[in-house]
Amino acid sequence: MTVRVHGKNMQVPSDMSEFAADRVEHAGRIFDDGGEVDVEFTVSHNPRRADGKFRVEITTNTAGHIVRVEAEAAEERTAVDLACDRYERQLRKLKTKLIQRNRVSNKDLNQMSSQSDEDDDRGVEIVRTKRFSMKPMSAEEAALQMDLLGHEFFFFLDADTDRHCVVYRRRDGNVGLIEPE
Repeated sequence: MTVRVHGKNMQVPSDMSEFAADRVEHAGRIFDDGGEVDVEFTVSHNPRRADGKFRVEITTNTAGHIVRVEAEAAEERTAVDLACDRYERQLRKLKTKLIQRNRVSNKDLNQMSSQSDEDDDRGVEIVRTKRFSMKPMSAEEAALQMDLLGHEFFFFLDADTDRHCVVYRRRDGNVGLIEPE
């Protein structure tokens, strides 16, 4: 496993870099795929944010899935510990779901109810554009990817129908699927 530790608008001390690399390697023992892990430190100089001054974000591509966690704390070591604990939980969750998927037949998320919300077009300004490659995947894989990223929705290319779809987190905690007609 290759761990890349860096700071955003800050220098990460060597002892903190070694500490973070050791903690991430220990948490990453769940998947021995030798992948690359990116650990990014950010410090907030805002005096109003004393409780979350240091932020640590861990991102990796493991078993074909992107796993991303972040944590904030008043001290660097605490933020690293929190982020590594979350990272380890996400890896365990991913491994459990991958094992269960191979043991049990796939559930069909297409049967779940979905509702589409109408967007108001009142002069919306696009402030950021995001581009990423899309590999075909099932709705179950997309829901798993959405959970691993911590997002409320995930746009994907359905492997069965070869159409673009969206899975999203509903207010009741379930997952919905939006498909084109």
